Amino acid sequence: MNAVAPAAALPQERLKLTEIFLSLQGEANAVGWPTVFVRLTGCPLRCQYCDTAYAFHGGQWWDIDAILAEVARHGVRHVCVTGGEPLSQKRCLSLLKKLCDAGYDVSLETSGALDIAEVDPRVSRVVDLKTPGSKEMARNRLENLPLLTARDQVKFVLCGRADYEWARGMLAEHRLAERCDVLFSPSKTELDPRDLADWIVEDRLPVRFQMQLHKLLWNDEPGR
Repeated sequence: MNAVAPAAALPQERLKLTEIFLSLQGEANAVGWPTVFVRLTGCPLRCQYCDTAYAFHGGQWWDIDAILAEVARHGVRHVCVTGGEPLSQKRCLSLLKKLCDAGYDVSLETSGALDIAEVDPRVSRVVDLKTPGSKEMARNRLENLPLLTARDQVKFVLCGRADYEWARGMLAEHRLAERCDVLFSPSKTELDPRDLADWIVEDRLPVRFQMQLHKLLWNDEPGR
């Protein structure tokens, strides 16, 4: 009788990562919490104000189990999966599920250009709606908006008054504040934060003004 050959080991699920690091969450509704950031490599968009262009290329392959082990090593509850555009790697969905299964408070930062329907419902999805000033407004996937729930957030990065008026129109047209938290942020180099704050107060918009805490603390220092 011929011996039965052992079954081949299943290949590990892998993702290409730019970095994993511990810092403070600098934006969205978890702002201020110690958070492990898992930054995936690659993005199909080229927003003119992008501050993480170093994540477009390069990176290293990680087994998902190794990612979970590295996250656990830092010993905090909050995990943010970001990019680049994390959903451009299909196995991101598996990572998000496993992080939730492990008991973490998980958020996903996504450009809003890709389908969010299959993201684990336990994840807080922070969906960026691209303004005219971003130069990538045409990439917005508006089909995502009806999928948003109270766990999610919509973020607008505004480059000037025209962007503000466009975002105000989107807020009303899609009744976004009735679905989830809405965040308005000034582009770092193109809009005075005080102007944006004044406009929000004047119009009494049901949105949260935010600035990037990590940029105020550490500017653009990598890994912070």
